[in-house]
Amino acid sequence: MASQAAKRVLVVAGLGNGSGTGGSTASRLFAKQGYTVALISRASTVGDANSNTPSKLADEINAAGGHAAAFPVPSYSPNAIADAWKAIHQRFPTPEYAIRAAVFNAGDGVWKPFLDITQAEVKKSLETGVEGAFEFARGAITTFKTNDLEEPAGKRGTLIFTGATASIRGNTTTSLFSAGKFALRALSQSLAKEFGKENIHVAHTIIDGGILMDRQRERQSAEWVNNENVRLNPDSIAQSYIYLVNQDRSSWTWELDLRPAHEKW
Repeated sequence: MASQAAKRVLVVAGLGNGSGTGGSTASRLFAKQGYTVALISRASTVGDANSNTPSKLADEINAAGGHAAAFPVPSYSPNAIADAWKAIHQRFPTPEYAIRAAVFNAGDGVWKPFLDITQAEVKKSLETGVEGAFEFARGAITTFKTNDLEEPAGKRGTLIFTGATASIRGNTTTSLFSAGKFALRALSQSLAKEFGKENIHVAHTIIDGGILMDRQRERQSAEWVNNENVRLNPDSIAQSYIYLVNQDRSSWTWELDLRPAHEKW
């Protein structure tokens, strides 16, 4: 059994280029809160701008006085995710460490008219957003079940899934993206009901709006970038994630939706 004195670990899957929700959750908040951070990110394509993200982000966190390690994966397939969990347990063994939080932030965005979507895109999108999510959740929950109750919150661990507007509403070019996000939402709700009685907290967040990250800075106008009323700040999203992790057993949130003040919804 993991000791309450063990060093807390956060596991994050899905970092993009490190400037969005995954990067902020890992580097700008949880590491500063004293968590050791395990970074799972796809890093296999030569020439991909995101290929070195987990190592770079781990170096950044460690240079700032935190503690992080990178676990690059060739894909978010179930086998790759399972291998990452094995490596994380080897790197951060009990009783010195206790994995207390896990965030599934991975996704494969395809925004196309339905008839333009290929079979390969369907396979990759569902492998990442559904099959990968199932395996990530399996790794998190089986780990949490070995933890002692951590007081005063009274929980063994917190699993958070990052959703989107497409989690609850389809649109003309989101048939594939919404299919995966609807499934992710249903998975999170089912797990919340099944494992809440074991003091494992499962939550789902709906991110409704554009997030201020590097690729949006390049695509959007300066007016959009500088207007905090119309876009989400990844650091603020991360603040909401730590809020979920810190909730005590008497008042748990399953679903939290986040949007900028001037978002149309």
